[in-house]
Amino acid sequence: MIEILLIAGSLSMDAFAVSVSSAACSKGLTRFHMLRAAFAFGLFQFLMPLVGAGVGLAFSSFIASFDHWVAFALLALVGGKMLVEVIKEWKESPNACECPVDGEKKDIKSKRILLALSVATSIDALAIGMSFAVIGRPILSSSLIIGAVTFIICAGGFFFGRKVGCLLGRYAQLAGGLVLIGIGARILFNHLTQGL
Repeated sequence: MIEILLIAGSLSMDAFAVSVSSAACSKGLTRFHMLRAAFAFGLFQFLMPLVGAGVGLAFSSFIASFDHWVAFALLALVGGKMLVEVIKEWKESPNACECPVDGEKKDIKSKRILLALSVATSIDALAIGMSFAVIGRPILSSSLIIGAVTFIICAGGFFFGRKVGCLLGRYAQLAGGLVLIGIGARILFNHLTQGL
């Protein structure tokens, strides 16, 4: 249970970063806009692992002999991608509290932009769903936890974003990437040391 909560928290960090920056930079955000966005982020984080698990199950018989490597690779890839993105953001904009010039691209009041952001921030969950399928982890309960945690974390990001500071989003994303890589390494280590 603790592992799935760590994965859920890590997966929600992209959406959390968007929530914090939207709260800090968007004008005229109402509670309705913030709750709708948090719900959308949570919904897509719930749906994507289910889709990923479907894909993973379709190929599970082909990869049964090296499924632990696949799970490790997917988790490390997602975690590594998060780390690369946050380092790139730091290089491009050392002052995280500056609102981006292209801020209209993240205006969550627009349903179209909210849909695009919800999909973009949940693609990583697709890969996690695939890894869950290949290692035999229960997918529905895991997906529900991932969706609920994302909703709660994003709602908090919106409502407290201006108060907690914009740097928190980057540090949270950095921590999330490290946690996913660590969990992937633990899965691989446990499999490789079985029977020793």
